[in-house]
This record gives sequence, structure tokens and C-alpha cells, in this order.
Amino acid sequence: MLHPLRHRLAIAATLLASTLASPLWAAELFMVETPGCHYCIQWKEEIGPIYPKTAAGKFAPLQQIDIDDPLPDGLSFARKVVYTPTFVLVEEGLEIGRIEGYPGEDFFWGLLEMMLKAKTEFATESGT
Repeated sequence: MLHPLRHRLAIAATLLASTLASPLWAAELFMVETPGCHYCIQWKEEIGPIYPKTAAGKFAPLQQIDIDDPLPDGLSFARKVVYTPTFVLVEEGLEIGRIEGYPGEDFFWGLLEMMLKAKTEFATESGT
């Protein structure tokens, strides 16, 4: 039988190793925006507060970046972003899909879900 302290250390080491071995999430959604963009503001009002609470938001957490800022290290888009907002779905730093513009709340959710199901393991993991 392990000493209680050794047992706790073994559990902690196992948890740490499993966390390091697999990312917390496989996908991220980047919202590329510009200051004063009407559709960016509309998205933030209609979708922004609830996005992190949804299955999609938990599966692909959102990060917002300015169109004029350089991309963070290790991040690569397939092509230049021209319109804002543009929502770029990324796995392992590479773009795998995008939604250009904000077509309104109803269309956004549908487009996002279709993209997630087509490009990721979203359907399997979310149970949808």
C-alpha cells in the first residue's frame, strides 16, 4: 500500500501528465474585428454573452483579435482576412474553416454548427 503522500503525488502526476498529453480543447474560434465595426458590435451584443455557455463555445472557445494586429505566434490563417467580423476556426494553430461577416443570430448558429460538425469532432463530443 502506498503512503498517503505518495498516493497523492502519484495522482497529481497522472493528472498533470494527462493534461499535458492532450490539449484542453482541440479547436478555437477567432473573431477578427475592427474598432467601430457595426456587425462586430451587433455580434457582441447578440451572441457574445451566451457564446461561452453553449456547447459550441465550450468546444471552440472564442478569442478576439484586431484585423490590424499581427497573428499570435503559432497561428496561421489560410488566407488574409478582408471582412469583419470574420470567424476563423482553428485547430493546432491552423485554419480549418471560417465564417465571413455576421449574418444575424439565427444564421450564425446554423453556420457555426455546420462548420464545427464538418471540420471537427464536435458532433461526437457534444452529443448532437
